[in-house]
Amino acid sequence: MIRSVSPSLDPIREKVEAGERLNAAEAESLWDESIDLHELGQLANLVRERKNGNRGYYNINTHLNPTNICIYRCTFCAFRADLRDDRGYVMSDEQILERGREAVENGCTEMHIVGGLHHQKPYEWYRDILAILHDNCPTLHLKAWTPVEINWFCHLTKRSIPDILQELKSVGLGSLPGGGAEIFHPEVRDKICEHKADTEEWFRIHRAAHELGLRSNATMLYGHIENAYHRTDHLLRLRELQDETGGFQTFIPLAFHPENTRLAEIGKPTAMMSLRTMAISRLVLDNFDHIKAYWIMLGIGTAQASLAYGADDLDGTVRHELIYHDAGATTPEVLSVEHIQRLIREAGREPIERDTLYRRVERHEGQWKTGEQIMAVG
Repeated sequence: MIRSVSPSLDPIREKVEAGERLNAAEAESLWDESIDLHELGQLANLVRERKNGNRGYYNINTHLNPTNICIYRCTFCAFRADLRDDRGYVMSDEQILERGREAVENGCTEMHIVGGLHHQKPYEWYRDILAILHDNCPTLHLKAWTPVEINWFCHLTKRSIPDILQELKSVGLGSLPGGGAEIFHPEVRDKICEHKADTEEWFRIHRAAHELGLRSNATMLYGHIENAYHRTDHLLRLRELQDETGGFQTFIPLAFHPENTRLAEIGKPTAMMSLRTMAISRLVLDNFDHIKAYWIMLGIGTAQASLAYGADDLDGTVRHELIYHDAGATTPEVLSVEHIQRLIREAGREPIERDTLYRRVERHEGQWKTGEQIMAVG
């Protein structure tokens, strides 16, 4: 029994300790700052260790953003550029292939691929990025294209979601990243990204991916114009689809970075808010095996602390990240494996290298292979 300093938390504590699901009202109440953060973290850690023991996961990965030219103008985005913008770029096939070869040479197991929606590039250009990489770098798991991109591909081709996903899978798509979720509630979504794939489409695409045997991640962008109700609504919608499909692997709370965006007057979320968000996510998303602390956006110290507030994964080495650094992230562009392992050990956890699908990675003399599937403890 965790000793209480927040009596209003007692009924929730009893449910968590009994392994019972929190309802919407209980979940929303946890955002109240009168609820002691340390105590909330203890509860989240109870669930975290129930599912993942003392393990702290990481992977060796890299990012690829093939273009920043984008037809949409989301208010929170600092990455996008117009066609004639001096900042605008489009990577060539040769540059993409070189990035893949670099990843393989660095021992990466995963390439995370997202980018702008270039209105002069056909669907086939996006498809062939996967084909080029898969054909030449077959050991790389390609985690590519959020529902925002998939929705755009359907618009360009007038084809169905399953048809597009099946074709992408046939040329090398391994799983879907969790981006494009932002905040699901229309009160917020209509203000920050009104033109891109809506909430219903985001869920349709993930459901279709799960039905095709593709795993995916989920995210939430917090710390801008949303409130506690919107964040709670977001988590509950994700929990509902996970009940239905079981296809989500991990949830990643993403701290908003305001610099160079049209919401620049909003301050960044505090470390306290980030830790509260991490803890509440772990408590509400009882059917997600993993909660990830993405150090690029949280900052290294907050990400490390998150391992005691519900998170069990620090993401990876993350080479070539552009999107959040364009929005003012001051974290390094890449962390070494030794640095990540040290962060996990300093937090009192056991470092475990995983691949994208949460299988252990075994390395020997510069070579690697996947081992056993990592299963949640309980």
